[in-house]
This record gives sequence, structure tokens and C-alpha cells, in this order.
Amino acid sequence: MAETTATNAYETAPGPLITRDGQIQWAGLLMGPGTPYEIDRTGITGWDDLPTLDSGDVSRPDRHGAWPGARWAQSRLVGATVWLLPRTTGDALAVSAAFRDATGADGAEDWLAVRLHGETLAVRARISRKVVPQDRSYMVHGASKTSLQWTATDPRRFGAVLRESRAHLPISEPGLLWAGEAGEGGLGLQWPLDWGGADPAGTGANASGSCTAVNAGSATAHPLIEFRGPVRRPTLTRLTDGRQLQYDIVLGPQDVLSVDTEAGTVLLNGTASRLYTATSASAPEQLFGLAPGATELAFRSNDTTPTPEASATVRWRDAHW
Repeated sequence: MAETTATNAYETAPGPLITRDGQIQWAGLLMGPGTPYEIDRTGITGWDDLPTLDSGDVSRPDRHGAWPGARWAQSRLVGATVWLLPRTTGDALAVSAAFRDATGADGAEDWLAVRLHGETLAVRARISRKVVPQDRSYMVHGASKTSLQWTATDPRRFGAVLRESRAHLPISEPGLLWAGEAGEGGLGLQWPLDWGGADPAGTGANASGSCTAVNAGSATAHPLIEFRGPVRRPTLTRLTDGRQLQYDIVLGPQDVLSVDTEAGTVLLNGTASRLYTATSASAPEQLFGLAPGATELAFRSNDTTPTPEASATVRWRDAHW
């Protein structure tokens, strides 16, 4: 089956137009210093706040306090006061129209990216409120003090860099090759020995079948995982706790099995669902996250003779509260 490429919204880069601190990019609209959409001196709200938490605590019936339960964050609400400041009266219509088009209620989530102190973080959000006063200043000059609110259903903020780590199936080493005739060093080994490189391309791949994924944030990240063939029954194991993803499927040389641990989907070549191929030993996809810090992963298969072309690629963004 031919390989197809499907672009996941999570993989698109957030904030590519941002060049300086204090700028905000919502979809294709850049706001902040150097633009006709200046952020008010009050700044933005809800960006660095901890979202409201739903608590599963249960009150103790026979003593003070409660039994601690799970805590889950609600949606993140981000607000900003934005000034529409066209440079000339002739620019007023274009500035207003671009703002109107970018802040419509189409219902689709997009990247909301903010850069502060050299760090760009982003959330997947959509516009939930917009107020544009059309007073005398707006009528004459096109200037207006507007209010925007975004709702991020996933309250985590993500880094702008999409990180990647890759593992190939472990291949048996050929062992030592002894010279048939004596040389300068006799029949022994010649030092220094060339041990080779575990990952000359810098992708995280090595002959041991393992790789390391480092989430530099403070929240659990849910990666995108790609298994590439040829491989039989691909398995990716999280060595910290033994939790694994395993699929009873045979992938050809051109096949790609894509696992989205955030959405809980498993697609073959970007189109056909193969969620049903998950084995009984496989964990639910949405429970296969990357905790803050380093996570060791191992790639294995049921192949009698593994091929070096088979691989498991893990992509993620650092997740922050």
C-alpha cells in the first residue's frame, strides 16, 4: 500500500510570524509591537494562570478533611485588550477587515501563540468573545479599543518547537572479525577500536532499539507516534512503568501506522483506522503520555529477522501549565 502524508494540526508550527517579545499571533493575524493591533498596557489575562481545577476529593465521613482524588484542569480562558490603530485613515478599512476576518466565530481551533521574555508558547483555542466599540474615534480614524477572549479546551501550553526521537529495531551485531593473516598487530585487535556511532544522523535512533523523549515542560505531553515498515506487530514500550502500545498488524516497506495519543486514533497511511488491531497488552492510546523529564522508550516487533529500515518515530511538544 502506498504511503500517504497527512498533516496533523498539532504538527503545524505556532506563531511563525512572531519576531519580538509582547507579540501575539492568532491564526494568521499578528498583534502587538510593530503592528496596527497594539496590546493594551494591561496586557493579557489567563495566560500564565493555573486553570480552574475539578477535584475528585471525597469528604471523610468520620473525621476532618477528605480523601484526595484526581484533579483535572478546566478550559483555559485567555483575554486581551487590543487597540486597532491604523497608520492612516486610508488604512482603517483594511485594518478593521483583517481583524474582523481573523476573529470570526467559525468554531475551529487554531494556534494562539504568545512570546514573553524570548519564549513562545501556544494553545489550541478559538474565539469565544469579541467586543469592538464603534465610537467617534472609530468612525473618524478607525481606532478602537477592542476586547478579545479565547477558550482553550486543552489548558496546556505547548512549546513552538516540535521535538522528535526515533528508534530502529535492535539488530544483532556480527561480532569480531579476525584477520586471516598476521599483520603489524598480529592476529589480535588493532587499537584504537572503532566502536561506530549509535546515531550519526542525530535523530535519536540506535541499534539497541531504544530512544529517549525529553519533555522539558511541567505537564504531561501526548506524542504523535509513527511506526514504519517493514515490521510485524510493532510495539513501543515506556520503560519507566512498562506501559506499551502494541498492534497486531503487518506493515509493508511503504506503510506508516500513525498513532495520535491525544485524539486516541490509529491510522494506516493517514486514512484507514486500525484501532481494532490493538492487542490486549496494549494500553489505551490516551494513557500513553510523556511525563515531564526524560522518558525511555523501547521499540520491538515479532519479526524473526528484524530489518534496519523499520522504525518508530515519536514527535511531541514540551507541555507547560
